Amino acid sequence: MTGRRAARGMYGPEPDVRFMEMALAQARLAAREDETPVGAVVVKDGVVVGRGRNQRETRQDATRHAEMDAIRQASRKLGSWRLDGCDLYVTLEPCPMCAGAVQQARLRAVFYGAKDSKAGACGSRTDLFAVEGLNHYPEISGGCLEPECAAVLKDFFKAMRAKDRALGTRGVRRDKAKGVPAP
Repeated sequence: MTGRRAARGMYGPEPDVRFMEMALAQARLAAREDETPVGAVVVKDGVVVGRGRNQRETRQDATRHAEMDAIRQASRKLGSWRLDGCDLYVTLEPCPMCAGAVQQARLRAVFYGAKDSKAGACGSRTDLFAVEGLNHYPEISGGCLEPECAAVLKDFFKAMRAKDRALGTRGVRRDKAKGVPAP
């Protein structure tokens, strides 16, 4: 395979919805923490070796995406930055940063739920894995439990907009995350 992804099922594994359901559970945890509800799990040989959820607001760290945390945890558990033979299940299509981490970690496959038309780097906005000459190309498969993954995001942002309207600003929520006292 060159710089193009293989058709699902032709070369790589099929998605296992049990693992996407686990990623959805992580996304729901993130939503309860007022984080954008994205969850991820890394799986090796049918066993979850890493879990993650968005924690950018809580940690005030732009790199605390679900995929990054799941990859970090899997690397620690397996004792290697190389995650050969591991699959990533994530509820939202990875952004360029996370797609780069997938490539660097040598993940075998990425299964994502909802497309991300604003920042998706697996075909929606851009396609990192269409770049010729990379040293690793994971299998990419989108749409696993897509309606459920999209609904978690839609419901979260609807609730956030209502909260913002009630407070009069998004800044109050940002200040709260930083620990700044309310006016």
